[in-house]
Amino acid sequence: MRLRQYYPITMLKILKYSFYDLMRSRWSYVYFAFYLLLGTVLLFLNNDLSKAVITLMNVIIVLVPLIGTIFGVMYYYNSKEFTELLLAQPLKRSSIFLGQYLGVVLSLTMSLILGLGIPFVFYGLFESSAIWDFSLLLITGAFLTLIFTALAFNIALSNENKIKGFGYAILLWLFLAVIYDGLFLMTLIMFEDYPLDKVSLFGTMLNPIDLSRTLILLKLDISALLGYTGAVFKQFFGTSFGLIVSFVMLTVWVVMPVLRIVFKSKNKDF
Repeated sequence: MRLRQYYPITMLKILKYSFYDLMRSRWSYVYFAFYLLLGTVLLFLNNDLSKAVITLMNVIIVLVPLIGTIFGVMYYYNSKEFTELLLAQPLKRSSIFLGQYLGVVLSLTMSLILGLGIPFVFYGLFESSAIWDFSLLLITGAFLTLIFTALAFNIALSNENKIKGFGYAILLWLFLAVIYDGLFLMTLIMFEDYPLDKVSLFGTMLNPIDLSRTLILLKLDISALLGYTGAVFKQFFGTSFGLIVSFVMLTVWVVMPVLRIVFKSKNKDF
C-alpha cells in the first residue's frame, strides 16, 4: 500500500525536475522570446486583435507541433543517462517517462501562453471581443503541444538510434503538417462526384493539425477559406455538439500516445 502511494509522488518529483531543467535551458527562453516578439510585432503592425489572431493561427498550427516534436525527442535522448539511473532505482517505469513528458509539456505550454499572452493583455485583450478567439488559439496550441510531444516520446522510445529518432519525428511532423493535406485534397478532387461530406469530416478528425485549424477558422467565422467543404464543416463544427466532438477527438489524440508511452515503457528492455 505504501508503495502504491509512492508512485504519484515520484512522478511529481520527476515532473518538477524535468520542468526546472528545461526552464534553465536557453532554448526555453528563446521559445518564449520568439512568441513575445511575434505577438508584439503583430499587434504593432495590425492594430486589430482579430487580424493578429488570424495571423497567429497560421504560425501556431505549424510551429507548435514542430517545436513539440523536436523538444520531445531531444529531451528524451539528452536525458537518457539520467533516465537509466532512475530505472536502476525501485521506481515505476511509467512514472519516470510520464513525469518527463509532463515536464516538457508544461514548460512548452507555459512559454507559449506567457509569450503570446503578455503583449495581448497589455494591448487590451480583456476589453476586446477577440478574447474568446485568442483563448481558443491558446487551447488548441496546448493540445497540439500535448499531442506531438507524446508522439515524439513514442518515437524516441521505439528507436535507440538518435539519428533515426530525429528523422522519424521530423517525417511525422512533415506528413501531418504538409503531406496529409495534399493527399486529402487530391482524394476530394478525384472523387468530387460522390458525396464526401462524412469523409471530409472523418478525414479532418484523423489529423490533429487540420482539426485545430478548422476549429479556429470556424470560430473566426471565415469558413469560406475552407473551400467547398466549408459549409459542411460550418454545419457540424459550428454547433455545440461539433465543438464537443472536436475536443473529444483532440483528447483522444492525447490519451492514445500517452497510453502507448506507459505500455512501451513497461515492455521495453532498457
